[in-house]
Parts: sequence; C-alpha cells; structure tokens
Amino acid sequence: MTGTLFLIGTGPGNPEQMTPEAAHAVEKAEEFFGYFPYLDRLLLRGDQRKIASDNREELDRASAALTRAATGINVAVVSGGDPGVFAMAAAVCEAIEKGPAAWRDIEIVVTPGVTAMLAVAARAGAPLGHDFCAISLSDNLKPWEVITRRLKLVAEAGLVIALYNPISKARPWQLGKAFEILREVLPGTVPVIFGRAAGRPDERITVMPLAEADPGVADMATCVMIGSPETRIIARPNLPDLVYTPRFYAGDSH
Repeated sequence: MTGTLFLIGTGPGNPEQMTPEAAHAVEKAEEFFGYFPYLDRLLLRGDQRKIASDNREELDRASAALTRAATGINVAVVSGGDPGVFAMAAAVCEAIEKGPAAWRDIEIVVTPGVTAMLAVAARAGAPLGHDFCAISLSDNLKPWEVITRRLKLVAEAGLVIALYNPISKARPWQLGKAFEILREVLPGTVPVIFGRAAGRPDERITVMPLAEADPGVADMATCVMIGSPETRIIARPNLPDLVYTPRFYAGDSH
C-alpha cells in the first residue's frame, strides 16, 4: 500500500495566507521535503520530519519524496506560494513521468496556494483586473532568447506582466534588460510594481513608471509587475495610491 504525496504551498510567507486545505495536508503528512526557508515556515509536531535541500534540486527532491510515498509514508513536498506556479508540482509530475511505473499508483494531492503575484496585487490594488500573464526571468530551464521574445509579444498584446525570479547574484543584468525590451513597446508612464515579501514583516511595495524603473530595487524575494497601457494609478493624498487595470478594454479611447 502506497502513501499519499501532498503538494503544499505555504503562500507568500504570512501564516494567515496559507489556505486551510494546505494546513490540513500538513497535519496528515509524516515527512516534509522542501527548500530550507519554506520548511522553516511550518510548525510541525515532534513526530513529523523535515528533509531539507537546496532550491536547485527539484527533481532529486521530487524523486526522494516519491520513493518514500511508494513505501507507504504520507509525505508532503513544500513550495512557497502555490505549488503549481513555477514550483514543485511540475517537478513531481516530471519525476512520475520519467520514473518507475509504481510511482503512477501514488495518490497525488495538490493544494492550491496564494502565489506571489496575487499577494503583490492585493497590496497594490487591482493590477490584475484585466488580462495578465506570469513569466519567470530565470534562464536556468529555458533560453534567454525565449524569455525576451515572450516579453515583447505579451507587451504588444497589452497584457499586465508579473515577473517571477527577476534577479539573482548569478543573473544581475536580466531585469534591466527586460525593462529595456518593454520600453521599446510600452509607454514610459506604465506603472511598475516592485512587491517584495508581500504579507511579511519586511514587506516593501514600491511603484514607479516604467521609464524610471530601477532593477536595483528588486531581489529574489521580489515579484515585479508591469502594467499594461490600460493600467491606472489613483492618487490618494492620505493613503497609498491604488494601482488598477480596468475590467473593460478602452483601447485608444482614453
């Protein structure tokens, strides 16, 4: 008899932003596989065990968890945000596809979570009120040329863009290059939201026009959101501005 493999998203990091479904899955699991900081967000019982690994070891982590589940252990694979958005659900599916036939008999339970772009959007107002997309700027798993082509095309299509993995020590230049590409297509007045650690004590939400967008504001804990030509800012003298994208498409009429 096999165990169950739960795919859990902790949300952006605020315990209140973890869903009840994910919390119930935590109660059922015996062993937890994940990146160190994500596992540290969980309050586990004494009989529950953490198996931490580096964030670049997704397939090895997935295989290790599946191996344990195949022996009858209930395991959880933990991601930040939502496990299905640039996270471990895809890695587990990939491992199952390539792995032993027995892994296909393991019950897989994916619990939806609050991903970074939703937390940032909630803090800013409603920038995702109309059509939008999410793109990872990391070129570890896809060529940079693919990323730049997609950026140009979605900007031309008028989509709000949420950028995950915008910058790192190994990739300090890519966000600046992305802004250059977007400036060739979008008005310089389009708002750019830098949402760092949304919902956590060290949260920082910064909004600036694309023409002045500074990649130095971002780090790997930041989700960067670029508005469309439709996105607007409502100034409020005594409160933070509201950034929103209208539900209707006005085109060139406004």
